[in-house]
Amino acid sequence: MKSFDEQLAHLVSEALQEDLGDGDHSTLSSIPAGKKGKAVLKIKQAGILAGLAVAEKIFRMVEPAVVFTPHKKDGDSMLPGETAFGVEATIHTILSCERLVLNCMQRMSGIATLTHRYTEKLKGCHTRLLDTRKTTPNFRLLEKEAVRIGGGVNHRFGLYDMIMLKDNHIDYCGGLEPAINAAYAYAVRMEQPLKIEVETRSLDDVRKVCEIGQGKVFRIMLDNFTTAQVAEALLLINHAFETEASGGIHLDTIEAYAATGVDYVSVGGLIHQAQSLDLSLKAVLV
Repeated sequence: MKSFDEQLAHLVSEALQEDLGDGDHSTLSSIPAGKKGKAVLKIKQAGILAGLAVAEKIFRMVEPAVVFTPHKKDGDSMLPGETAFGVEATIHTILSCERLVLNCMQRMSGIATLTHRYTEKLKGCHTRLLDTRKTTPNFRLLEKEAVRIGGGVNHRFGLYDMIMLKDNHIDYCGGLEPAINAAYAYAVRMEQPLKIEVETRSLDDVRKVCEIGQGKVFRIMLDNFTTAQVAEALLLINHAFETEASGGIHLDTIEAYAATGVDYVSVGGLIHQAQSLDLSLKAVLV
């Protein structure tokens, strides 16, 4: 598995190619090559800043000698009128990177800000907040990084780093028991066995996993359970497995789910319902 930095370099390279194609002709036609310039990232909306380190990576991939001066760090609160960073480089580099930097930072800051709103509601609780795979294709790396910056916990990154038996897996396999047994037999044959999480849709499912999953399953997902059902399920589980509540949980209900004592709540809306924040990169004329 590639490191975060290697994945980020690939993402940035592909994104730059998508935007630049055979050249930034607006800049090439109007700005002399090699001319230096300065710019600042202006904050126009309150929230949690995310993507600063990504912005520096983008600029340095195009021009390694760029002078990048952070005024804040990822995870900081931000207010309109503040600046996030300054950059000094050739103007060609600044203008060629501008839109990619803004797209990443605006999107990431929106996700981090919404995640922070959720995690504030969990302060003092045992329960922790998970993201999901409901992400933008080819942008998952940074969307999940934004969740982490906002105070959430990353769930599995993809289909390869955890075995999660969801409703369709269970139905196609013929039920909970054959699905769990098949997954466990598969996992123990691997060089580095994967953990197994199982989705349950009823209290009867929970009882079944408790009966057959000992030593095989590490986490039970309680899918679309009411808070009362979650509380009852936790009594059945009795700390024998990690627990995750999922499905339809939002800002107005997350505290009630946390009050049950469930280990995790997962919220797909952290990413797919987040709104990008308003930031702009502006030239500094000297």
